[in-house]
Amino acid sequence: MRAVALHADVLVVTSAVLHVNCIIVRGAVAERDGASRPPAGSDELEGGPAAGETFVVDSPVLPDELDALSALVEQAGFPAPSGLLATHGDWDHLLARLAFPAATLGCAESTAERIRASPGEAQRELRSFDEDLMISRRRPLSLGSIQALAVPGRCSLGDEELELHPTGGHTPDGMALLAPWAGVLLAGDYLSPIELPTIRAGGLDGYRATLERLRGLIERAEHVVPGHGPVLDREGALAVLDEDQAYLHRLAQLGADAALPPRCRGAVQRRLHDENVAAL
Repeated sequence: MRAVALHADVLVVTSAVLHVNCIIVRGAVAERDGASRPPAGSDELEGGPAAGETFVVDSPVLPDELDALSALVEQAGFPAPSGLLATHGDWDHLLARLAFPAATLGCAESTAERIRASPGEAQRELRSFDEDLMISRRRPLSLGSIQALAVPGRCSLGDEELELHPTGGHTPDGMALLAPWAGVLLAGDYLSPIELPTIRAGGLDGYRATLERLRGLIERAEHVVPGHGPVLDREGALAVLDEDQAYLHRLAQLGADAALPPRCRGAVQRRLHDENVAAL
């Protein structure tokens, strides 16, 4: 597991498997509480006194990574998380409850409906993953109380607000989150520099609409955190977006004959392409 500070209020924790990114965001309270904050952009995880409110967005995957989250938050000088957020309902983004079982999980209304419509889906997929890799966990996943959030909308975090923007295409549910005071966009399973766009149940048109929506958000961000893969700067994120749009255009026109983006070559990406063709 690797942890990097993108801003005084934003840490990114990257899992050793699936390259899943978990984001820890603090909405600090203003100077009235006397709290100090580390310099913006510092890579140091040592912070000043805990101040404001903290959310954990998405999750790492491995048990030891989840066990380490609480200590990492404390080391960074952030207050203990008061809530969890998930960009969408895929199982590998829902595991933060294993680290913070008392915290409420918030997600887009579309994701809450997906979870209600398919009870136990995330738990079954997690069990299958763990069995394949012979991973043992101390307790089963329980999603507990789920708070459905209106998207588009805003979510208060200390004295700041997260912007919530709808996504679709990779799945039929989900949201991207923008922390405007920190210049950080959390894109969910879009804009990955290591993974081909996969349309699955969300549909080609939905994916294209999401990319257009994300373009405007990227212009307002200094850092873009995809669900899987390295953090991107603005120019890098726009380059990935353009490649993804071009691939989806070729997919619609050529189907199986569509060329993959240069960054997405190899057997796994070809299999994802075949799944995209089947979903057309």
